[in-house]
Amino acid sequence: MSFSTVMNGFLSTIGAAVIVYGGFYVLSVTIFDCDVLLGFLEKFGKSPRRLKGKVVFITGASSGIGEHTAYALAKVGAKLVLTARRNLELQRVKQQCIAVSKGLLEDKDVLVIPMDVLDLSSHKMHFQHAVRHFGHVDILINNAGRSQRALWDSTDLAVDKQLFDLNVFSVLNLTRTALEHFNKRRQGHVAVVSSLAGVIGVPFSGTYTGSKHAIHGYFNSLRNEKLTSNIHVTLLCPGPTFTNFLNEAFTEKDGEKFHGSTQPTDKRMTSERCGYLNTVAIVNKVNEAWIGIFPTIPMTYVAVYFPILYNLAVKIIGPNKIFKFRDSKEFQASESPNKID
Repeated sequence: MSFSTVMNGFLSTIGAAVIVYGGFYVLSVTIFDCDVLLGFLEKFGKSPRRLKGKVVFITGASSGIGEHTAYALAKVGAKLVLTARRNLELQRVKQQCIAVSKGLLEDKDVLVIPMDVLDLSSHKMHFQHAVRHFGHVDILINNAGRSQRALWDSTDLAVDKQLFDLNVFSVLNLTRTALEHFNKRRQGHVAVVSSLAGVIGVPFSGTYTGSKHAIHGYFNSLRNEKLTSNIHVTLLCPGPTFTNFLNEAFTEKDGEKFHGSTQPTDKRMTSERCGYLNTVAIVNKVNEAWIGIFPTIPMTYVAVYFPILYNLAVKIIGPNKIFKFRDSKEFQASESPNKID
């Protein structure tokens, strides 16, 4: 058998394998409501049950994704530190965590700490409170944050600063506080609820998108610094999800809220499902998890791996239709009732 025949056979095998692999990925992204790796880890990876007994510190735990991530963790017996500004809501979440744990958690296993993440000077005090209560903290989930609906070119710089203070600088400060503890223990896990807006550029949310891209830069760098340690970093990137985020979202004007709402007919993932997938990503220590219902994930794959095709599609579709897909309505500038074309 000649050398050329052997090489042709080898290359044909490689080509067939590439085609099969590509077909497998295309099929998978249409089935899973998350990236392909996370979808397989959900079925064949480590179970969230392995988080039983772990101490998890969660910011923004009084509602939305933070609340439902707490429930998912409570169901497997993880001990919880619930933080947010609203004490009454935290107490409600605590009682529900104990209830859904079905006997795995007692009152002492869920610690409520009213906390404003913008008060950077209080971070160390609150984190040490959790350490004193449980003896240690295993996982920090940075979830607190706000979204935005605004025109890029008319956004007040004050809004940029406020959103970065909340979505970026408070996260960095609390993480550095946690790292002091993790470094002493030589183990720990930092998870940050980012967004698919941190992976691709989202129209009419310029400051929010910028803050999430900043989070990816900071925490991808941290992960690379900790590669030889037992400290892990996970970026959680949900797409459209049923939460109250639209009501609290920033606009382009200082001091203004968007006061939007979601509708049952919107194409969004439930907070329950998002919270559960967060726990799958954390227990399997993935670097980055994409979470969203079809066609959010295929669109993200195209944007990341086929940018020329994605840019062409965006030009054809237009930014307003992309926004409509995201929020199930066309964007309206806060200073004008006219729709953007």
